[in-house]
Amino acid sequence: MTAGRTAPTRPSAAIGQYVLKVHSRCDLSCDHCYVYEHADQTWRGRPREMTAETLDAAASRIADHAGAHGLPVVHVVLHGGEPLLLGPVRMRRILSGLRTAIDPIVPLDLRLQTNGVQLDAAFCDLFVEYDVKVGVSLDGDRVANDRHRRFANGASSHDPVRRALALLRRPEYRACYAGILCTVDVANDPEAVYAALLAEEPPRIDLLLPHHTWDHPPPRPGGVPTPYADWLGRIYRRWVDDGRPVSIRLFEALLPGGTTAGTEAVGLLPADLVVVETDGAWEQADSLKVAYDGAAATDLNVFDHTVDDAARHPGVAVRQTGLAGLSAICRSCPVVARCGGGLYAHRYRTGAGFDNPSVYCADLRKLISTMDEHPAGPALASPDTQWMLDDLASGHGGPESIEFLVNSQLAIDRALLAAVREVSSPGPGWDLLVHLDAAAPETARTVLTHPFLRPRMMRLLRHDAGSSVPRSPEPDPFAPIAAAIAVRGGIAADVRLPVVGGQVFLPTVGAFRLPSTGMEAVVLTARAGGFRLLAGSETYDVSLDEPGTWPSGWRPTRRSGLPGHGLIIEDLDPARDCYGQPVRERLAEQPAVALAQTVTEAWRLVERDVPHHAEGMSRGMRAIVPLDPSPTTALSSATARDAFGAVAAGPVAVPEALAVLLVHEWQHSKLGAVLDLYDLVEPGSPVRLPVGWRPDPRPAEAVLQGAYAHLAVAEVWHARVVADGPTDPMAATHADRFRDWTGQALDALAASGSLTEAGERFVATMGRGLAELVRG
Repeated sequence: MTAGRTAPTRPSAAIGQYVLKVHSRCDLSCDHCYVYEHADQTWRGRPREMTAETLDAAASRIADHAGAHGLPVVHVVLHGGEPLLLGPVRMRRILSGLRTAIDPIVPLDLRLQTNGVQLDAAFCDLFVEYDVKVGVSLDGDRVANDRHRRFANGASSHDPVRRALALLRRPEYRACYAGILCTVDVANDPEAVYAALLAEEPPRIDLLLPHHTWDHPPPRPGGVPTPYADWLGRIYRRWVDDGRPVSIRLFEALLPGGTTAGTEAVGLLPADLVVVETDGAWEQADSLKVAYDGAAATDLNVFDHTVDDAARHPGVAVRQTGLAGLSAICRSCPVVARCGGGLYAHRYRTGAGFDNPSVYCADLRKLISTMDEHPAGPALASPDTQWMLDDLASGHGGPESIEFLVNSQLAIDRALLAAVREVSSPGPGWDLLVHLDAAAPETARTVLTHPFLRPRMMRLLRHDAGSSVPRSPEPDPFAPIAAAIAVRGGIAADVRLPVVGGQVFLPTVGAFRLPSTGMEAVVLTARAGGFRLLAGSETYDVSLDEPGTWPSGWRPTRRSGLPGHGLIIEDLDPARDCYGQPVRERLAEQPAVALAQTVTEAWRLVERDVPHHAEGMSRGMRAIVPLDPSPTTALSSATARDAFGAVAAGPVAVPEALAVLLVHEWQHSKLGAVLDLYDLVEPGSPVRLPVGWRPDPRPAEAVLQGAYAHLAVAEVWHARVVADGPTDPMAATHADRFRDWTGQALDALAASGSLTEAGERFVATMGRGLAELVRG
């Protein structure tokens, strides 16, 4: 350790985190790697991999230390180089040795950080067996990732890494998915990086500032003083606007009152971490390798020295002293409690050692200011969202819970858009969409929460038969979405639109059917109040508020007529055929008016009978889709898991009946959105249960869906029974039937052993809601 602040000769805290360098070589040649590409080159003289003897000695030292200090848990991360280069057989020896030595003394949280290139099902099976959480390094979309993360021959690593992430998303391996580590490069588009990372559905994202020091400061293109704060700030604002759909450790740590546990990048908590190299050397955090050759060394090893010996090393101990271990400049800073002086390695300057602020000081201060100016709401994916599950399990769910679901679905839609961008030639539509999303966020939100955007994107992502490579058959699939935002917002824009099936479709706006066939594209010019369409040599003007002037090809999206609601009657969107039942073609004017009137009357009945459900529907329901008459039942309705907020219904002339169908299907839509976020039923459960509403046993998840819908229907009929002068003499019979069906299903689910811990709590809360209904 060079000049700088020193520390006492004893540690102020025990060591609970360990990085084991089990393999010291890598199969990628990333030019920003701090292990191979920076000042410290000690890796060259170390063994390629950790021997069994070294592993056993390290595990024994860790177990002894944990037992002596009474630690509640020990965290071990397998690192490199690239740890997967060990292969499954040698990896098993490592995992078994650690579990055998440490688990009897203290619970072991075992993790692995990899570039993902070698990850396959054999490794994943092993990680499931030994309960290993796997983090994968990915810097964003293909352009961003391949800026640095390439093979030695220059080949891209993007596809094999994405295959690894797809493997971790599989139900049987999902529990092993720890998250994604992304190194920031301000040359990349931050929103494209964010979208690409979100598309991989990680439990957590770590945004890592590139390792630099005052001797070798980070690049600041164009002389911008805080490019890293500006870059991160754009992601932060999007993350907040999306409802914090994923944990981003850096942001969560920098929030007011945020926890910095588990990160040494910011905050004042003790950095209780040491490294074990392949030769058994105890070292300080290996990010120090960026400072100078040998910066991380302690001259201690696992064979001759205990963890306490390593913890007493001045370079380790100083990072456990909080505020006292920082420079005078940092100690006087008003935001020091949040940034904590930044990462220790980033403070290095020749002659002053680490007794300096971070080389990213100005960026950290500006990022904190940005975060304070744009406060974060509750997170979509954090332990403190149990309130939402409990609220929804009660039967209906309050406004905050519905907004939570809407935001989560919006985040999924954004992720799917990014995934489609990866497999298509985006064209100018993507750039316009990104621009409009920033320029008109509320209008963009309206279009991006359209229920059938997700089915459309998923179809574009479907694999060709027998191919592992997704194909996008539609040219510039983002152009219609961007055009819809521009038209709705009255924003001047020119958009080249693909013609599909003889028409151009603008989600939530309408469709224009062209009189001639064979045309592949048209140009739409958006302007205040409408748009102009240039189709070959023909020009068509549409003023949205002047229906008498509309050209014959224009068919607008129909509104339901409900005052104050954005509910539409969707009989145009080609992606609405996702219900497994035939959808009706464009309604004639009179049937459309009649349906709108029936919907309005049914909605008023829902408001009367179950106002809590009506409030939720008003916040989350977006569309009614007319179905063709069913040949087998007088009343037909449906929801699609991938079309949140849309309800499909066959012809229903009686508002009382439609009201029940709307509540029933809205329940399915809500629970589907919950199941996008949480496993309530054990994945792959083979359990099938008898139910009162079907003659055949049903899968556990289908039983849960049915029970959740029937609980709400029982509420409707119960309300009609207790109201003065019930309009339906069969109301009491219906109320008893749906209540009984729900109770029987909940009992069967509770006894089935097919529920997760969250699912057991969800079902138990539903049971209490049912009991309240019975007492009422």
